[in-house]
Amino acid sequence: MKRGLIIWLLLPIFSFAQIVDSAWVVNNYTKKEYQIPMRDGIKLFTTVYAPKNNAEKHPIILTRTPYSCAPYGENVFIKIWNGPRKAFFEEGYIYVIQDVRGRWMSEGKFEDIRPFNPNKKGNETDEATDSYDAIDWLVKNIPSNNGNVGVFGTSYPGFYATLAAHSNHPALKAVSPQAPVTEWFLGDDFHHNGAFMLADGFAFYSGFGKPRPKPTTVGPTGFKFPIEDNFEFYLKTGAVSNFTKLMGDSIQFWKDLMAHPNYDQFWQDRNARKNVSVISPNIATLVVGGLFDAEDCYGAWNLYKAIESKAKNNNKIVMGPWSHGQWGQNDGTKLGNVQWGSNTSEWYGKNIELPFFNYYLKNKGSIDQIKEANIFFSGANEWRQFAKWPIDNLQMEKWALGKNGSFAKAGTNSSLSSFDQYVSDPAKPVAYISDVYLMKSKPNRHYKEYMDEDQRFAARRTDVLVYQTPVLENDLTLAGPIVADLMVALSSTDADFVVKLVDVFPDDFQYESGSNYLMGGYQMLVRGEIMRGKYRNSFEKPVPFEVNKPTKVKFELPDVAHTFKKGHRMMIQIQSSWFPIVDRNPQQFMNIYEAKNEDFKKATIKIFHNASTISLPVLK
Repeated sequence: MKRGLIIWLLLPIFSFAQIVDSAWVVNNYTKKEYQIPMRDGIKLFTTVYAPKNNAEKHPIILTRTPYSCAPYGENVFIKIWNGPRKAFFEEGYIYVIQDVRGRWMSEGKFEDIRPFNPNKKGNETDEATDSYDAIDWLVKNIPSNNGNVGVFGTSYPGFYATLAAHSNHPALKAVSPQAPVTEWFLGDDFHHNGAFMLADGFAFYSGFGKPRPKPTTVGPTGFKFPIEDNFEFYLKTGAVSNFTKLMGDSIQFWKDLMAHPNYDQFWQDRNARKNVSVISPNIATLVVGGLFDAEDCYGAWNLYKAIESKAKNNNKIVMGPWSHGQWGQNDGTKLGNVQWGSNTSEWYGKNIELPFFNYYLKNKGSIDQIKEANIFFSGANEWRQFAKWPIDNLQMEKWALGKNGSFAKAGTNSSLSSFDQYVSDPAKPVAYISDVYLMKSKPNRHYKEYMDEDQRFAARRTDVLVYQTPVLENDLTLAGPIVADLMVALSSTDADFVVKLVDVFPDDFQYESGSNYLMGGYQMLVRGEIMRGKYRNSFEKPVPFEVNKPTKVKFELPDVAHTFKKGHRMMIQIQSSWFPIVDRNPQQFMNIYEAKNEDFKKATIKIFHNASTISLPVLK
C-alpha cells in the first residue's frame, strides 16, 4: 500500500516533467553567467543552464556563437521550450552557450572564419584553443557534470562546432556541425563558384560586420533599405562598387571581400575542411544539413566528405528536406509550396539528434538506427539510409541538351552544328523568385525557401533556355552530385551560367491535404547552382573567353536526393543571371568588384546541342 501510494504521488510530478514550458524550466534549472578565461587571458562570456536535480551527474552540451547567448541576466531564461531542443532540458543536460571571442559580451578581437593554426606556439589561439579552454573550464568548474561534453551549432555556429572538433579535448565526445560554414568562396553563403551572393552578403554584413569596440548586450543595427521592393533596390543601386560606398569604411570583412576577388591564400586559409585530419578518433561527428538550404548546403555535404576521407573517427551525415536550420524548428512538414508528408524535423530530433548525444554523453540507448548516411528523398518523400555516401550502386548517366528543348540520354553525336541562344541583359536580370519581396522582412519566405520555388516564371522568359524530358514512364531517383558540362560561345569575354534541375509536376497534380497554390504543372527547383565563367579553368587565376569561340564550362552542383515520379518530367533551365541573390556579371572580363554602372553590357550566349550535357547520379 505504501509503495503504491508513493507511485501515485509521483505520477503527477512525472507527467508534469514531460511538459517543458517556461515554468518547468525555471523550476528545474538554474542560470549562471561566467567569464571563462582563455590561455591568452581573454575572457569569453558564457551562459550555463544547469539542472537543479543533482542526484545524478549531467552531460554538457555547448554551442559557441557569434550571434549572442542572449538573453543576458541570470533571471532571464532562453525560450528553449518553444522548440525541439527542449529535449536537452527534458534529458537533464547542462546547456551552455558562449559568445565567441570579440562578439557581444566576450572580450577580445573578432575575426571572421578565423583560420585554424596547426602550428600554434605558446599562448597563440584560434577557435580550436578557445573551444578547448572553454570545455576544460566547464568540466572542472560546473558542479555535477559527468565529464562528457558535446558541441553543436547551426550555420556560423556550425563552423565553431567544426573547429571545436579540432580541439581534441579528452572530455569532448560528440560534435554535430549543422549547416556548417566551411568555404566562403566555392560554395557557402557569400560566393558560389566565385560568384558573389550579393543580397545575402550586403544585408548580412551591413549589420553583423559593424565593429564592436567593447563588450555589449546591444546588437548592431542593419542597413535601412530606402526602397521596400528588394529587387528594385539592388537593381537601382547598380554595381557592387556602389554597395561598397553604402557600406562605408568601418566594416572590415566587406573590405576583405572586395580585396580578394579570386580564390587566393586568404580564402584557402579559411577553408574549414582543410585540417579535419586532426580530429581524434575518440570524437564522433554528426554532420547535418538541408537539401534545400540556400546558404550552407555545400558546407554540409562537403564537410562530411572531407571528414570521411581525412579523419578516422565515427562520422555520419543527415540531410533532410529543409531550408537553413529548419531541422531545429517545430515544423518540418513542408518548404514553401512543397509538402513532405510528415514532420521531418520532429523525426530528426527524436530519432537522430537526441539519441546521438545521449549515446556518447550519457551512455544511454543505442545509435544502431543512425546509419552512415541518413538521407531524405524529396519526390518520394521518404527517409533512406545507406552504408556510405556517395552510394556504391550509383551510376553517372550523361544526358544531353538537344534540339527543340529536348533532354535525353546522350548519344555519340556531339558536333557543334546546332545551338540555342539568348541575350543576357544585365539591365533586365532573371530574378530568383517570381514575385515582389521585401528585405525588411528578412528572413522572409522567399529568401529561405526559393530553393524549391516554382520556376514557371523563369521558363517563360526569352533569356532562359528550357530542356525537358517526355513524361516519365517510371520513377527516376537521383542521389549524388550533378555535373554540368556545357559547350558555350559568347559575344563577350565573360558571363555567368546558372543551371537548374527542375521537377515538372503533372498538370492535374494536387496534394490530398490541399494547397493554397496551384500545384498542377508546378516546376519545383530541385537544385540550382551558378558558375562564374571566368573561373571555369581555375578559381585562383581567372581567364577571359575568346569572343564567339566554342568553350567548355564544366562545374559540379551540390548533391541531390530526389525521386522524379512516374508521370512527372525532368527539366533543365539555363540562364546567365540570378538576381539579386547573385551579383550581376558585367559580361566583360574584369574585377567585378571595381566595375562601374557603365561597364555592364548585353551578351549573346550560345549553348550547343548534344555537346552540352548534364551528368546525373542515377540510383539503380
